[in-house]
Amino acid sequence: MLLYGIVETLNGNWSTLYLTQQHGVPTQWASLALTAFWAMVTIGRVLAAVASPRVPARWIYLGLPMLLVVAFLVVSQVTTAIGGVLAFGLAGLACSAFLPLSISFGGEEFPRLTAVVSGEIIAFYQVGYGIAAFGTGSLLNATGVPLSTIYAEASLVAGVMIVLAFLVIRPQTSKSEQVSTST
Repeated sequence: MLLYGIVETLNGNWSTLYLTQQHGVPTQWASLALTAFWAMVTIGRVLAAVASPRVPARWIYLGLPMLLVVAFLVVSQVTTAIGGVLAFGLAGLACSAFLPLSISFGGEEFPRLTAVVSGEIIAFYQVGYGIAAFGTGSLLNATGVPLSTIYAEASLVAGVMIVLAFLVIRPQTSKSEQVSTST
């Protein structure tokens, strides 16, 4: 969840600055792009809930970081107001159900510790939020690297999320199956 906190915050906190300062997009359009991000986070969560009876939640969970890689690469190439709205909307959709599904899978994996696991997931999310909220500004000031580069490199963070999501959803063999296959 630390990585998710980073990627969500890059989109939610830095999109307006990115579009206005790096690309000269008018403030009202940059605000609309941020609105599109948060609207699609919400809409995506509803869509995931509606789709989950037909599409296994584990596949949604794996697909979201894959979509996030694409979204970061698209965001890093944005140069227009409409492009910003569409790109950050895509990023919102890619972020949408990852946090709630993480909490759900954590509760399934540790049913006796659901409250503790949920709290830990949120704590790691908040640490990731802090890293991106404050670390991005420090990185920009220290290196002068453009935000487009940071967005492009964030696709690597989303790539690591794919690997971790796969580890969460992979089929687990029970201890009885492990014993019977090893004897």
